[in-house]
Amino acid sequence: MPKQPRPASEPSLPLQLVVDRTSPVPLYYQLSQQLESAIERGVLTPGSLLGNEIELAGRLGLSRPTVRQAIQSLVDKGLLVRRRGVGTQVVHSQVRRPLELSSLYDDLEAAGQRPATVVLRNTTAAADVAVAAALGVAEGSEVLLVERLRYAHGEPMALLTNHLPTGLFDCDSEALEATGLYRLMRAAGVTLHSARQSVGARAAAPEEAGRLGEEPGAPLLTMERTTFDDTGRAVEYGSHLYRASRYSFEFQLLVRS
Repeated sequence: MPKQPRPASEPSLPLQLVVDRTSPVPLYYQLSQQLESAIERGVLTPGSLLGNEIELAGRLGLSRPTVRQAIQSLVDKGLLVRRRGVGTQVVHSQVRRPLELSSLYDDLEAAGQRPATVVLRNTTAAADVAVAAALGVAEGSEVLLVERLRYAHGEPMALLTNHLPTGLFDCDSEALEATGLYRLMRAAGVTLHSARQSVGARAAAPEEAGRLGEEPGAPLLTMERTTFDDTGRAVEYGSHLYRASRYSFEFQLLVRS
């Protein structure tokens, strides 16, 4: 008769860990996946201590090499850090954002990431070639320019630049720091219907790196999105930068028969 999964827990850890020794899935991977899930769900919050490898191995009834391998996989992902004299500590959870028509603010809030925003610019500007083409306006015409720095758990996550047609809604800076742009647009009666989006990557320029807490030349994810309302009018053009060390996009692929 196969043995039942063996629960392993520690009062100081706010979760129940279970390892199944009859499973073909390696024990280190079982442990790393459970810890990663707990970090992503906010059960293990930034700053939480897991203890050192010897303590964890004793708590879970696993060998030290198994625990070391599990921890190292999460250290490599940037989710945990080893601190001398302290132990293993949760750093943060990487944001995994599905590619759908949603705002970063809503996605962070849904993931329990405690979003916050600093408005860097909220003004009007002349539309350059790219902005004019995206919004369907004449080059040089006046558009609204909004630039924001988005935080999660007090850590910079993304630099967001948005251009919108003037007169679309009252784009108040205080409101932008309290909630997401799409929420404000919907509250103003703008019906967001569809979007055209592209994702890429590039190195961080010095000013961008400084704002995002990265080194110059660090990899950044890029996203450009043009959003349309239910009449087909372009209502927003976004050009966003995300820290690759803290952020990823998720795709759902369907097999065509």
